[in-house]
Amino acid sequence: MRPAGVGRRTLAVVTARGGSKRLPGKNIRMLGGKPLIAWSVEPAIRIGRLCDVLISTDDPEIAEAARAAGGLVPWLRPASLSGDAARSAEACIHALDWYERGHGLVDALMLLQPTSPFRTRETIGRGIDLFYAGGRRPVVAVAKAPAHPDRCYRIERGSLRPFTGAGRRETRTQDLEPAYAVNGALYVIAPGDLRKRRSFYRGDMRPLVLEDPAEALDIDTEWDWRIAEALVEQGAARRVHA
Repeated sequence: MRPAGVGRRTLAVVTARGGSKRLPGKNIRMLGGKPLIAWSVEPAIRIGRLCDVLISTDDPEIAEAARAAGGLVPWLRPASLSGDAARSAEACIHALDWYERGHGLVDALMLLQPTSPFRTRETIGRGIDLFYAGGRRPVVAVAKAPAHPDRCYRIERGSLRPFTGAGRRETRTQDLEPAYAVNGALYVIAPGDLRKRRSFYRGDMRPLVLEDPAEALDIDTEWDWRIAEALVEQGAARRVHA
């Protein structure tokens, strides 16, 4: 076993299931001339600060595309971790356990979801730095919430009810405390935390704020895909690979 505190090894895991109900085949759909998953694998490899970029997938076509992009794809994810109810944390623990058995201990696991194609190498580096500088507390990427919680409602028995109950609906939006939403672009966590909590979340998470709306884009629908295509046409690829 490697002594505690020796070196800093950060393993990136890209989780990419084959089944997508809202946008079938999205992880290998071509965006700007290459499959979506390559947009996450290639910048992560080029940053040069990750011990490996491991892809966890249940789909042979995704595996082939990820290998072509330079990712490590040693196996296909077991069926028990591949259904609609499968959680990213469990898939990452499975990948982490395999990796550490054959490649030695790591200090951090970084989850990169392929549905965030415009995450830059700089942002990946900032996530790593924030984790190690902050006492190895979990890091989660966030962006300004598109709708403030005090402006949101639920529908109950045909009527609108305030979602937060904060009573600040008359306050000007610019006077409200800023609200941030998790966008899924990046998570960093210590292996011990991940195994103990089976989650990337804990009460003292550190925020990695993404100011660029393109970086915060999480592709989940056809509309999101159209936005991604428009961003590529506007030069998003240059920012990702700069």
